[in-house]
Parts: sequence; C-alpha cells; structure tokens
Amino acid sequence: MDNFKLLKLPVVIFCALLLLSSVAYNQELSSRKEPVFQAGEQLKYKLRYGFLTAAEANLKVELTDVKFDGEEVLHLIAEGKTSGAFNVLYKVRNRYDSYISKKELSPFLYTENIHESNYRRTDKARFYQDQRKIVSKKGTFKGDGQTFDLVSAYYFARSLDLNKVKYGDKFVMDYFLDDGVTKLDIQYVGKERVKTAIGTFNCLKFSPSIQPGRIFRKDSKLYLWITDDGNRIPVKAQVELLVGSVTMELSTASGLKYPLNND
Repeated sequence: MDNFKLLKLPVVIFCALLLLSSVAYNQELSSRKEPVFQAGEQLKYKLRYGFLTAAEANLKVELTDVKFDGEEVLHLIAEGKTSGAFNVLYKVRNRYDSYISKKELSPFLYTENIHESNYRRTDKARFYQDQRKIVSKKGTFKGDGQTFDLVSAYYFARSLDLNKVKYGDKFVMDYFLDDGVTKLDIQYVGKERVKTAIGTFNCLKFSPSIQPGRIFRKDSKLYLWITDDGNRIPVKAQVELLVGSVTMELSTASGLKYPLNND
C-alpha cells in the first residue's frame, strides 16, 4: 500500500512544488519581482504510476472579499484526487486553501481538508509574519524567517528572480506542514528542453534531497522542470520509487499572465 499512498497529492504534487519554493529561503520580500501569476489562473495536472493515470490535481488563483488585518488577499486553492482503478485501491479527495497578501504574497491563513480512504482530517494554521509565528490546532510554532505553507510557498517562489541561479547552487527553505516547521534542501541542476503532452518547453530543472525508506530507493531522485519564461510554472515532475516511478505532467493551463511558450 505504500506505493499507492505516494500517489496522493501531498507526497507527489506538493513535494514537487516544494522544489521550486525552496529557492525562497533567505530571500527578502523586497527582492521579488512583480508576481508572475494573476487571479483566474488555473493549472491542471495528471499523475501517472508507470503507464496508468493515478491521480489529478488542480491549482487555481481566485479573488475574494475576505480580508486579514484590513488587507486584501488572494485565495489560492489546490485540489487533488485519485482516478480510475486507484479510487478503488486508495481513494483520495484532498483540498488545500491559502489566503495570501496581495502585496507581499505571504500567507495569512492556511487550511486543509484531507480525505484519504477511511482517513479524515481538517486543519488550519494562522500565520503572523511580523512575529515569525504560526498558530495551528496542534500548537504554536516559530520560524527562523519568512515561513510559508505548501501552497503559498509555490506561488511566492514563482515570482522570484532566478536569472542568477547557477548550476549546482543549493538552497534550503523553512515551510510549515502538519505539526511543525520543516527544512528542505534542493539543488539547481541546469536547463533542459522537456517534451510533454501539450508541447515542448525550455525549462529550469531542480532536484531535492529525499530520504530512502519503504517508498524510495537509496539512489532515488526527484526532479522538477519549470518553464523558463514569464510564468515559471512546473510542467513536469518525476520521482523514482522502490518499484517504478511516478510522473506529474501539466495537462491544461488557462488564465496565465503571460503567453505559454511551447512548441
């Protein structure tokens, strides 16, 4: 069952998103460029285990009337679900919401609604960036600097300037997940053209460190390819398992701020 658990959204999609978000560590908000995304953007992905489509994911940005501390926010939504035969083996219906500052792109509130087979969980975390503090159902946690949830980390990092990133550069990021603040290491491994179902893209390629165990081999690798254009969106991710591999691939993209450069 461990291989099927890997197919759920937090393990594959968000692990892939964290690759990109890792470059946000030690970057001040003043160094970010104009956000590369806008309200109305929607990205859809398919996850394959071998040749089988195992799951689908949907990421979108919405306007909202909700305000935090009198500030207008954007509503980020990430949803993941298993499909086909995998619904029978291990049904997943997960949703993650993040409310971020329109100005700073940092999170105010993160919520999750987890439905995985017979397991259910809801949680929320309130972020107080000026105090470097996160308050969730499981307690109060401190970060060393800017701290993000999984969803907001991805969107914030997309708007950072990666023009000076060099081959072999390594990064670390603090992010909040479940019951604490966690660190993730990542390495930039260069540029590559990637062929997908919706076209071929010029991409930046990243690889994080992963822990071997019941799911990963000792030499397992996790890679993410993001577009080397104005949008900076992930078009493909791949992780090796003890048996086989899981691949995430962009299936549709709409509402983008810039044209999607594919051929």
